[in-house]
Amino acid sequence: MFDDGLRVDASVTIPATELQWRFSHSGGPGGQGVNTADTKAELRFNLVASTSIPPYLKERALARMGSQLVDGAVVVTASAHRTQLDNRKAAAAKLAVLLGRAMATPPPSRRATRPSLGSVQRRLDTKRRHGLLKQRRRDLDD
Repeated sequence: MFDDGLRVDASVTIPATELQWRFSHSGGPGGQGVNTADTKAELRFNLVASTSIPPYLKERALARMGSQLVDGAVVVTASAHRTQLDNRKAAAAKLAVLLGRAMATPPPSRRATRPSLGSVQRRLDTKRRHGLLKQRRRDLDD
């Protein structure tokens, strides 16, 4: 499963050689086994040194993930599951989602438009009615 790499989207697949795994004791469920089994999975991907991502996508991802990078690498951990394999799958899925969002094309910018004449008129009518309502609440002696 992890030998063929990590598929981020239709055009980008990160080879397994660029992924670094580390395992340690997990703090999650598992009872006494938590203290003996290395089930927590930490996945590290060096985005700066990667050759599998096209340069324009790498620049976009670096710009969007600037504060999340640790020495130019993306680090993802997973410890929610009881088995190392499940945590490895969860960490890989997290990394794929994170990189997919970072490399996605930005949405088109909003084109500024003026409010329609009808909406302006409705807003002014509402303001006028509200002002009249407040005026009627005042004391007549003032």
